[in-house]
Amino acid sequence: MILSPVQKIKNISSQEFLRTYLKPAKPIILEDFADPESPAFKKWNYDYFKVIAGEQKVNIYGSEIESLDRVASKPIGQSTFADYLDLITSSPTEHRLFLFNLLSIKPELKNDIHYRDVTDGKILKWLPFMFFGGEGSITRNHVDIDMSHVFITQFQGIKRIWLFPWEQSDLLYKLPYNFHSITNVKEPDYDAFPGLKYVKGYEAVIKPGETLYIPSGWWHYIQYETEGYSVSVRALPSSWLEKWRGFKNLVLIRHFDNMMRNVFKERWFRFKVGKAVRKANRAIKRQKL
Repeated sequence: MILSPVQKIKNISSQEFLRTYLKPAKPIILEDFADPESPAFKKWNYDYFKVIAGEQKVNIYGSEIESLDRVASKPIGQSTFADYLDLITSSPTEHRLFLFNLLSIKPELKNDIHYRDVTDGKILKWLPFMFFGGEGSITRNHVDIDMSHVFITQFQGIKRIWLFPWEQSDLLYKLPYNFHSITNVKEPDYDAFPGLKYVKGYEAVIKPGETLYIPSGWWHYIQYETEGYSVSVRALPSSWLEKWRGFKNLVLIRHFDNMMRNVFKERWFRFKVGKAVRKANRAIKRQKL
């Protein structure tokens, strides 16, 4: 596996961003996508969150290794938001908050982030999500089900994100009818999954104030280097092929997979794993030609 660093830029025009990064689907770290003068950078912190939403109940997510047969892992428990924040600041933990809706619970917070929209109006500012995690927590290697472009801005802590283009799905052992890989790209087992030896991707390290652009359909594995949180906004897929994939994933494939898993249970998962391995083996042969 070969990883190249994602470059960082600032003061890029919309025209140049669309031509150089969005259209050719190339990841980049934007240093000024979120205006550094935004109120969020001045007043947001854990103590502030505890005051405005500390009693809010939150679903907590843990390791996803045990849920490889599912589109999305299930929560492992609940707590108050305040207790969760105390947890991640006291010690390393794999516990995360996934697609947290604090900005919906407290919609006035949306006004605290001012975007320098290099997409020329494509981002959905009204649909933000927050992600919190403890030091060492991870999100498995996956593709977003709706195939949107994603802009993820770090507000506290440091995240390390590995990115791989859609075209390498077979070498990554994509689980058929799902949107994640069955491999551990952080600690690759080249004997069990030799396709990983041919994978080429990118590595991004984002710090507070920086925004990573993840193109539509790109794989991403996320690790919290420290505890912290980020906010993501999306832009709809650009091409009709990406739009069709997103629609198919949301409306057809997800429900088909749930039905087959409920009917055939473990046999369905074994079938998908076998298919992933066969597709990877064919992809390996193409690499050797």
